[in-house]
Amino acid sequence: MKHTRIKDLLNSTEYGQRITVKGWVRTFRNNQFIAINDGSTLGNIQAVVDFHHTDEALLKRITTGAAVAVTGPLVESLGKGQRVEIKVESLEILGDSDPEKFPLQPKKHSLEFLREIAHLRFRTNTFNAIFRVRTALSFAIHQFFYERGFVYLHTPIITGSDAEGAGEMFQVTTLDFDNTPRNPDGSVDYREDFFGKQTNLTVSGQLEGELAAMALGNIYTFGPTFRAENSNTTRHLAEFWMIEPEMAFYELDDNMDLAEELLKYVIRFALDHCPDEIEFLRTRLLEEEKNKPQKDRAEMDLVEKLNFCLDNSFERLTYTEAIAILQRSKPNQKKQFKYLIEGWGADLQSEHERYLVEKHFKKPVILTDYPAEIKAFYMRQNEPDAEGRRTVRAMDILFPGIGEMVGGSQREERLDKLTQRMEEMDIPAKEMDWFLDTRRFGTAPHSGFGVGFERLVLFVTGMPNIRDVIPFPRTPHNAEF
Repeated sequence: MKHTRIKDLLNSTEYGQRITVKGWVRTFRNNQFIAINDGSTLGNIQAVVDFHHTDEALLKRITTGAAVAVTGPLVESLGKGQRVEIKVESLEILGDSDPEKFPLQPKKHSLEFLREIAHLRFRTNTFNAIFRVRTALSFAIHQFFYERGFVYLHTPIITGSDAEGAGEMFQVTTLDFDNTPRNPDGSVDYREDFFGKQTNLTVSGQLEGELAAMALGNIYTFGPTFRAENSNTTRHLAEFWMIEPEMAFYELDDNMDLAEELLKYVIRFALDHCPDEIEFLRTRLLEEEKNKPQKDRAEMDLVEKLNFCLDNSFERLTYTEAIAILQRSKPNQKKQFKYLIEGWGADLQSEHERYLVEKHFKKPVILTDYPAEIKAFYMRQNEPDAEGRRTVRAMDILFPGIGEMVGGSQREERLDKLTQRMEEMDIPAKEMDWFLDTRRFGTAPHSGFGVGFERLVLFVTGMPNIRDVIPFPRTPHNAEF
């Protein structure tokens, strides 16, 4: 018999209809009441067994985690906590679950413990909620760009270039480590490797995206990216997903407008389409906050924080203006910042970004025109200021609780300026000749930005650790499952 999703039944009033539900046992009480969840919703449906007329051996197999199929009429529930329930006429155990060994019991488990059993944590309400919100955000991103005529470009995962110039990349090779071919000078002879050259997993699809934007107008990529940064923080992953649009004929203001519009669109979509999940996560977060000292508790709950970003126009100011604000700030004057702002040229840390958003402006912030020395080679250079300081047309969007949510810039479209900057940063022009062709043939102003998808999911779900918003986190010394 075809089974019905629990989500479709919980608000049904078609009493008496005979249905089949398939799912996993959450609890079994008094040898009579089975709470069944099939993953379609956070809610369980109650199935009531007539234990007087059910085989005792079968009843013993109804354990937490077991997969079952129950069939019977949908009836109005007389008990508290549910509107409907199933009066069980037939019950089948589809898959047993040994209660002595199944690690998920009907109690609260720590997120750290659940990370150790990430292959089973999907069965908890917390992760059901997280991954439904993640699904909605992913769909909203594609819908946003599709509605605006963007081309979805699949940029390569294996690349021969380092878009960021950071050098923290995972190498891709088929060479035998025990018998590596060498050149006369002792260096590795990559001509014998699969691609005939040194290749890596990509840190960004941006450079390839620029090539397409200079013909297709507006494009976006949304795919996996990798960074071999030996970082064990709550904000870093070795494998993560990036949304990266590139737009021809966009200057910095156009870039900022689009990024703000995108963030508001997807947050609104999640609030509209995942109200139950977000309410569950909001309540969960409030419970967690009760265990913290008052001074460490968030000023806004999850829904208030999301609406905070929807209800405010993002404050726009230059890096130079931000440095002046931070230098004068009380945390800096009283040496409360972990990293004190000594002066212009400092690389802003999360504590500084959050101060600007949460304390000073009390709204999301877009910082522009950063020092050239702390930004990538491809960003458009401004004319030096009166003090000779060099800046680039970069923009970062800062959010409460997170810090940087978006990083982008107007790209350097002038060939001479770009090659000069590459030379300064020791980026070999010969290897990037294909990229420079976009500046040789029909160059034009263009811009783009990147959004770390897991950071976006982290913000919308309110989770404290980025490892809990991706199904199987990849971090230093951890590539399980």
